[in-house]
Amino acid sequence: MPSAFQFQCHLVLIVLAASKGETRYLEVRDVGEDDPFLLLSEDLKRELSAGQIYRRSLRCIDMLSIEGQFTFTAEQPQLHCATFFIGEPEELITIDYDFVNIDCQGGDFLKVFDGWILKGEKFPSSFDHPLTTSQRYVDFCESGNIQRSIRSSQNVAMIFFRIQQPGNGFTVTVKKNSNLFPCNVISQTPSGRFTMVIPHQHRNCSFSIIYPVVIKISDLILGHLNGLFLKKPSAGCAGVGDFVELLGGAGLDPSKMFPLADLCHSFHGSAQMKIGCDNTVLRMVSSGKHINRVTFEYHQLDLQETETRKENSIEEFCFPSI
Repeated sequence: MPSAFQFQCHLVLIVLAASKGETRYLEVRDVGEDDPFLLLSEDLKRELSAGQIYRRSLRCIDMLSIEGQFTFTAEQPQLHCATFFIGEPEELITIDYDFVNIDCQGGDFLKVFDGWILKGEKFPSSFDHPLTTSQRYVDFCESGNIQRSIRSSQNVAMIFFRIQQPGNGFTVTVKKNSNLFPCNVISQTPSGRFTMVIPHQHRNCSFSIIYPVVIKISDLILGHLNGLFLKKPSAGCAGVGDFVELLGGAGLDPSKMFPLADLCHSFHGSAQMKIGCDNTVLRMVSSGKHINRVTFEYHQLDLQETETRKENSIEEFCFPSI
């Protein structure tokens, strides 16, 4: 049986993929704090002329993948609301406060989080983000007019808010900005191709695919030569400094996922792996001493697929969970 995480996130991104080219955003009905993605509805296609700003109202639980101006007005006390923003892998998200009318002294709040949180798990994980967890929150009630524009560090961000007085609310403008070196990414689609480059930076970058997938790494450039290892308690690349690891699990946080394989050497060719987990992450660890680069492609794993691919393949994982 699919896990709650897979049902929520997998369904969200399936609709995103299905709506690509047909609609550029999703609407999510308010279903409570514990199941934010339980009900989804795809809106009609919106054809926007050049220079036109798209505007619409927000729901208590919502997801957006389009630029525009968005307004939330409480019709009744709303205690647990969130809006999830997602862009393309090479995009950053900027959220500008245009208008805010909430009662901070009375317990209302409006917070931007740099990343996503679902069921208490964060993306990017604390190990893969340049800011501490507390620094990733920007609380309007604390910053006020000081910080009315917030830019994400990756292609996802979110807003948490509580508004108790009917008629109160806020308006934000969402913009997308180019990111020359995308690091942490949540994929909107079940298939694609991506090249991750870390240019002399001491950081870890994760690419998250919330689908069971076949992933094929076709090009890996690291600053040293070593070996290719399946992850075992006594083996791996942790002491190398620059490597790529594949992770699988049932949650959002890469640091809580199971390490499946390490790739410690540069190669041109093909290394393929079937991962049947709810969430698959390719994570590059970089010491900052080299320019590291990895190119990979992925597609959703067909549950009826029975063909065994032996050439340049390593083990299959997580299939009992699907």
